[in-house]
Amino acid sequence: MTMPEPSRNGEPQGRNGHRTVRFGAFEADLHSGEVRKSGSRIKLQEQPFKVLQILLEHPGDVVTRDELQSRIWPAENFGDFDHAVNVAIGKLRTALGDCAGDPSFIETMPRRGYRFVGRLEEAPAEASPPEPPASSAQPPHFSAQGSQPAASARS
Repeated sequence: MTMPEPSRNGEPQGRNGHRTVRFGAFEADLHSGEVRKSGSRIKLQEQPFKVLQILLEHPGDVVTRDELQSRIWPAENFGDFDHAVNVAIGKLRTALGDCAGDPSFIETMPRRGYRFVGRLEEAPAEASPPEPPASSAQPPHFSAQGSQPAASARS
């Protein structure tokens, strides 16, 4: 099994270096840090996007506030980390049109953290050209009686 290569910011990338995740009317480009709703870009600051990215990496699982702190604010030592997380979650919910009381995407797990509860659909990866079918890569079979190709079997 191959591990995804880290991107410039240390976060994992998809195999093609570009991963887009769809949920509801939204699409999050985990490489560029952009979120779109029905194709239109939504303004979302870096820290709320990082929260979204972490939640999307663990859909349905609780992501603790400690994990958010270690992944988003690891070297920072400031007095009100709880406020910073609350602001980032609030901005993310506003951008997604979500609410804490009846969440469609981000559920608060009291005294534990948050979890992404929306239905995810990974966008198709930018595929490399398809492999040619095996039959076209092999020369035709010749009959033992002459140089005429043997009749192909039909199923």
